[in-house]
Amino acid sequence: MRRKEREIKDLATMEKIIGGSSVCRMGLCDGDRPYVVPMNFGYREGKVYMHCAPEGRKLDVIGKNPHVCLEFEADLQMKYAQEACDFTMYYKSVIAWGRAEVLKEPEEKARGMNVIMGHYTGKEYDFPAQALARIVVIRVDVDEMTGKQNG
Repeated sequence: MRRKEREIKDLATMEKIIGGSSVCRMGLCDGDRPYVVPMNFGYREGKVYMHCAPEGRKLDVIGKNPHVCLEFEADLQMKYAQEACDFTMYYKSVIAWGRAEVLKEPEEKARGMNVIMGHYTGKEYDFPAQALARIVVIRVDVDEMTGKQNG
């Protein structure tokens, strides 16, 4: 990282930033073209869970190349100034790398959905088998994370 004074190395601090994020952006490699998708998510113990429809581009890409990059951000605030070059953005962000896996077992899917729902509501839910059969739950096992902040 070029700006070492902005680097975050502490795992608990990075996990707090992830917890304060409302969206996870998942970057994939679709052949020779990058593809980034904003996703609802949940994070627990080094794993990120997301859900989607059972068909689509992201699943096609993950099937060919499961290596992904995730971006989380929190506490965004513009610092205004008199001169254009004196503006800055205050932020906290985390970039994570890992492998995406499509969960198959209903129990795993329900667990992942509860991590997602817990992120947004703080609650756990019951998921009927029919509902779980209609969705795909993706788990990303995080291999590496780095954080950065300004302000």
